[in-house]
Amino acid sequence: MRRRHRHRLLRPLVAFAAVTGIFATATPSADSTPLEGTSAASATTTVFYYTKTKNWSATYLHYAPDGGSWTTAPGVRMETACTDWVKETVDLGSAAGLQATFNNGSGTWDNNGGTNYALGAGTVTVKDGVVAHSDPCADTGTGTGNQATVYYSTATSGWSTANLHYAPTGGSWTTVPGVGMESVCTGWWKRTVDLGTATALKAAFNNGNGVWDNNNGSDYALGSGTTTVKDRTVTAGAADPCAAQAPDTQAPTTPTGVTASATGTSVVVSWKPATDDTAVTKYQLTRTGGTEGTVVTDVGSTVWSDTGLAEKTTYTYTVKAVDAAGNTSPASTAAPVTTGEKAPAPAAGTPLGTDPRKDPIYFVLTARFYDGDTSNDRGGSQDVTSGNAANNDPMFRGDFKGLVGKLDYIKALGFSAVWITPVVLNRSDYDYHGYHGYDFYKVDPRLESAGASYQDLINAAHAKGMKIYQDVVYNHSSRWGAKGLFTPTVYGVRDTQWSWYYDEKNAGFDYDGLTVEPKSGKSYYNGDLWSTAEPSGNTCLNWGKPTGGKSPEGYTLYNCQWPSPTSGMFPKAYYHQCWIGNWEGEDSRSCWLHEDLADFNTENATVQNYLIGAYDKYIDMGVDGFRVDTAVHIPRVTWNRRFLPAIHDRVTQRFGADAAKNFFVFGEVGAFVNDKWNRGSVNHSAQFFTWKERKEYSADDEKAAIKQYDYEEQLGTGNQPTSANAFLNGNSYHTPDRSQFSGMNIIDMRMHMNFGDAQNAYNNGKDSDDSVNDATYNVVYVDSHDYGPNKSSTRYSGGTDAWAENMALMWTFRGIPTLYYGSEIEFQKGKQIDCGPTCPLAGTGRAYYGDHLAGGVTASDFGTVASASGEVATTLAQPLVKHLQRLNRIRRAIPALQSGQYSTDGITGSMAFKRRYTSGSTDSFALVTVTGGATYTGIPNGTYTDAVTGDVKTVSGGTLSVAAPGTGNLRVYVLNGPGKIGADGPYLK
Repeated sequence: MRRRHRHRLLRPLVAFAAVTGIFATATPSADSTPLEGTSAASATTTVFYYTKTKNWSATYLHYAPDGGSWTTAPGVRMETACTDWVKETVDLGSAAGLQATFNNGSGTWDNNGGTNYALGAGTVTVKDGVVAHSDPCADTGTGTGNQATVYYSTATSGWSTANLHYAPTGGSWTTVPGVGMESVCTGWWKRTVDLGTATALKAAFNNGNGVWDNNNGSDYALGSGTTTVKDRTVTAGAADPCAAQAPDTQAPTTPTGVTASATGTSVVVSWKPATDDTAVTKYQLTRTGGTEGTVVTDVGSTVWSDTGLAEKTTYTYTVKAVDAAGNTSPASTAAPVTTGEKAPAPAAGTPLGTDPRKDPIYFVLTARFYDGDTSNDRGGSQDVTSGNAANNDPMFRGDFKGLVGKLDYIKALGFSAVWITPVVLNRSDYDYHGYHGYDFYKVDPRLESAGASYQDLINAAHAKGMKIYQDVVYNHSSRWGAKGLFTPTVYGVRDTQWSWYYDEKNAGFDYDGLTVEPKSGKSYYNGDLWSTAEPSGNTCLNWGKPTGGKSPEGYTLYNCQWPSPTSGMFPKAYYHQCWIGNWEGEDSRSCWLHEDLADFNTENATVQNYLIGAYDKYIDMGVDGFRVDTAVHIPRVTWNRRFLPAIHDRVTQRFGADAAKNFFVFGEVGAFVNDKWNRGSVNHSAQFFTWKERKEYSADDEKAAIKQYDYEEQLGTGNQPTSANAFLNGNSYHTPDRSQFSGMNIIDMRMHMNFGDAQNAYNNGKDSDDSVNDATYNVVYVDSHDYGPNKSSTRYSGGTDAWAENMALMWTFRGIPTLYYGSEIEFQKGKQIDCGPTCPLAGTGRAYYGDHLAGGVTASDFGTVASASGEVATTLAQPLVKHLQRLNRIRRAIPALQSGQYSTDGITGSMAFKRRYTSGSTDSFALVTVTGGATYTGIPNGTYTDAVTGDVKTVSGGTLSVAAPGTGNLRVYVLNGPGKIGADGPYLK
């Protein structure tokens, strides 16, 4: 999957990812032996294999040169090379490399997790799954001449192996990539080399796979004796960095800025990070007050959510910082807070806790839907350059007040659930969509107004019998990090080129997205994030030095000016340190998706607690479900172990078991291909995430994620669980088996990708349903804020008739029909969905919709308008709106169309099926055909009435035939049905 265009980095800085990385994929400097052509020039490959962790009595190499045949299994026996290593030299002929696996000759194999090893030419090492390029048995420095012992730190780069490429003064360079270094302690590698009569050497380092540190092209000048190289700093005559260190006796500084705020009987405590001579590893939070006595809690972040407290009770919080040695700071200044009353139960009549399949979903970008309060509108730093200012169309325009005011419009369409984009405080230059989360514990003030808070929206929706599904992001934060967890400091200079971008400093300022800085008249964007002076403990190299590159405008670019995974600006514990290389590989779950999406290390307990605590807050507010962004980029085992149980437990605690059962979680698993399994990878296929794990893994979440990925990938698509939960047993409904359900439902990506026409979507959807735990919960849509069918970058433009047919299928087939705002009038059809800040929003698929909603509207029921005036009355009179209203009324009246299982057995017809739902006194059986005619055989005898025309057919021989109703039309014959529902319209007649 390629990441959506909705997340754009600031246009003048597009070159940053290439120029600020510490280590580039490059060759050594000009006076080193070049990398290009080194391996390709060889006609052989010498393969070294590490045996210590295998303990095999013999090792065989089973291989095939590129374009050639495999050896006969088990392959050729490898010979002893040196301690812990065996080797084999392979004649490649004209090939440039080979595919290889290893085994012990007795059926135990190492095949690189089922993908084989791709090895090049020259000297290659394979050690515990890591491929590198050096001779592990080369001279280790035991001669009689001068010697150099070199220590190299990979703590910043995160390399899993290191090579030393060197040339003694007056001598020749080693063959690329050099000699392998030995891991001697965490983050340090060592190699001793003979210099002969020379007293110095030139050196460069690499990871064996083309990534180099050549001292910015200058190579390193090292002397004899012991030298350390860390973050491009050379220390001659250095002490052994792996020797025992003096004990750490210095305590961290006392945490400051401790605040505690209460919402009902929950309290959120936050504070500013403490500092330490090494590092703060945790905080001790002490709570006093109430009847519970003193409670001490270890916290990994600088935010803590304390819940379930007593009503109207004063509690006091203090915080201490602790380092790895156990040194503890003095306690902070106390922060008292008094709780309020326990939040009331959900208002009577709200749909909270009901079966989500009953509720069709209307999806809105809140900031682009309806502007109820112009005082919170914000254009952002790209308001002028994007063209939005010229249209008087700030990116943050719609808000909760506008959405509350137009809930009746959504209800009048017939929808009883509203999916809204993320509500947390965002931080970027173009963040109206909500996917650049910065403070996950705070609702973005650009969405709220007096009397129209997020809580007010939830309450207002519930009062109308409508659910709120909140879009949530667990995978990433904004590029500026996550407040309360970690925020980076970047280099910024307010010179003549960059003063437009770097806001002025304002001591004590706390970014909220809304506040305007009086000197510039702009909203604060990064004034509190940049510094010209290098911060203490900085790990980004060459702070503030020009990179040598220029922005598209010709502006000088500086090192450490832009957050990235490879710059060292983010701690490994909390954030991943790489860019995705293979979107269907394991790294898609452990690397950054895009420049402005800082990828959380979701296998870290502190990160997990930060996110769980944040989303507990919104569960407590009464939201009815979560749409999970980028779910595929977090390991399933992490979802199943941590996040999904946390959601279920919180809803159970707050609202009870029935509400937890129906709290609707549906994930975005971006499988943008037209087959059942995403390029054959089960870990990257949507249905995979609906299942629990099938075996136990390591208690360590990071290790478990790797093991789970490898285990399931090796089992492959043919060994995944299957389900009959969506299918009728003949004509009978059966109780679904949800015992292996993970807790996450899915967006039906396969139908979405194939909705070029309804028939194609229908056929593909059916083909995948046996591998989903229960496909009747699939969220089905044609297009969205990201893509149209077939990964189109434009909003659907198949025509009104095609839209009517799509809707007829979606509202009667299994799954939950979902509509992206404005599609009811083909709003912005054919327009590019998102072009970032390079064009005005008014010309995109995310245009402002409010002009079509001006006026007043009152809904008397779902799908029924009591009154409408102004432009919204014109909107409600459009043909697809009429079609949609009647579809919603029909679906709401027939339980089989909401929650029923389905079958096509005994049915002829292109889009024809039968559905049934049985529960207690309810027994709903429906025969459906969309557009074309159909014949149903083997069905129960009885009286069937069409919900569209009112036509009655009596079945006595188990057969019913239906003439083709026409494009966009359908027939729904219901056994003992309610009769005709609604009046004839432009399509349903």
